[in-house]
Amino acid sequence: MREMEEQIRRAIERVLEETGAPETMLSVERSADLARGDYATNAALVAAKTLGKSPYTFAEDLASRIKGALGDKAARVEAAGPGFINLTLSKDALAHLIAEADAQGEDWGKGTAEKGKRVMIEYSNPNAFKEMHLGHLIGTVVGESLSRLIENQGATLARDTFGGDVGPNVAKALWALKKNSVDPVSASDIGSAYVQGARAYEEDDEAKKEIDEINKAVYARDPAHASLWEKGREISMAAFRELWKRLGTRFDFEFFDSDTAEAGMRLVRDGLAKGVFKESEGAIIYDGEAKGVHTMVFVTSHGTPTYEAKDIGLAFLREERWPSDEVIIITGNEQNGRFKTVFAALAELAPTIAAKTKQIGTGFLRLTSGKMASREGNVITAEEFLRSVIEKANEKNDDPLIAEQVAVGAIKFMILRQSPGQDIVFDPEKSLSLQGDSGPYLQYALVRAAKILSYASEDAGGSEEPEDPYAIERLIMHYPEVAARAARELAPNLLVTYLLELAAAWNSFYATEQVLGSNEETYKIRVTRAFANTMANGLALLGIPAPERM
Repeated sequence: MREMEEQIRRAIERVLEETGAPETMLSVERSADLARGDYATNAALVAAKTLGKSPYTFAEDLASRIKGALGDKAARVEAAGPGFINLTLSKDALAHLIAEADAQGEDWGKGTAEKGKRVMIEYSNPNAFKEMHLGHLIGTVVGESLSRLIENQGATLARDTFGGDVGPNVAKALWALKKNSVDPVSASDIGSAYVQGARAYEEDDEAKKEIDEINKAVYARDPAHASLWEKGREISMAAFRELWKRLGTRFDFEFFDSDTAEAGMRLVRDGLAKGVFKESEGAIIYDGEAKGVHTMVFVTSHGTPTYEAKDIGLAFLREERWPSDEVIIITGNEQNGRFKTVFAALAELAPTIAAKTKQIGTGFLRLTSGKMASREGNVITAEEFLRSVIEKANEKNDDPLIAEQVAVGAIKFMILRQSPGQDIVFDPEKSLSLQGDSGPYLQYALVRAAKILSYASEDAGGSEEPEDPYAIERLIMHYPEVAARAARELAPNLLVTYLLELAAAWNSFYATEQVLGSNEETYKIRVTRAFANTMANGLALLGIPAPERM
């Protein structure tokens, strides 16, 4: 689907070869200013240096040659600035691309850059026996969008999530449930028990000893805790699955600490024998200082594996369950340093697995109100946060389904508009606004277009065409390239920015042009449908719902 950009690139490469220029790393990108053209290239700038020519003079020469190579596909090819070249497509070439956007529907914008590649992406990662918090929500939104972007480029993709179901957090919850003789029926029952257990662990020495014993017993699969442990885990996972469903996410694999702890311990002990790890005060550590990473404990002095050991075990388990060409792990920024150590150790144990695995950190979400805790004083859960935004959206949308679609769109937009790793500031008022820079703004633009199309007749009149293409057409044609770049750079924010530009262009078109009943009705309906397909497909890649009405 990146055919036009590739055609331009190939034409430039042929022209450079004809001039005797050696192979260079040139760029062909969407122009930052539509008034200057549809594409810009630095070909003359980079090639002139090796040829010892003036960049601008060489750009003028290249521009005329490129124009000839592209023939009727280019209206203008001009030198600019210190040696850049701007290229404007012809009306016929643009019309062909808009016709594709119109006719291809859901297939518009799909690429083949990752065809034949197997990618596994891990995200969300909430821990059983605790409620999902905002960090998990952010990871879920980012991970799902990246999954869709990569799939859109032809990759075969598997989604996995990795949660803690053994360890201190589980022991704290089990201790409190047993202490209070509570038979849990909801995630909040378990979450409250965890809070109580965590507090007792810090304040009560006797409770601390009891919790540590439960922790070791759970690792050892002690039958005395099996029934409550299994029930608690399933209640937690049922709540997570329901929230994932509401966010448009599903997983092919749900991995747990209990799946990886034993293997992780074995791999670390094997690594100890090979000199990868070393003992320190009864624990097994990875001494990372000499390798530029943190020194971290992989097996505690109590003989239990840390998260790092479990990550090692998971790396091998993934490879066993679903062999892949690339593994992408989405976590909060606070884990960036920890994963550098894990990857350094993994590189010594399994270099091939380590080489294909990367971690992407996400930022922290702050509310403009400053409130980050519930009435009970705990951190706001993902469920509470979603519910509060839905309630706000419901003030303007009576239909509960539409209110939820608008709320989910608002949340996802505010998360994805930032480049991965940057913190997110969530303003409830701004996030739900229809006036711009919000998810509902994009959704409403699509609703407006869909309404026009619902009234359009198959035998539309008005067969005239405008003298020049509309500005929105020059944005629509770039969608496949933007989607491909967002996938390549693992940056959904690039697509968000593009869709904002597209929505603004549509609103301008909508405000100034009569579509139905106009002399150019057939042409304008084609443009409207091309816009609707582009916006709908773009929102789908972000995981943002498309309401039928607002």
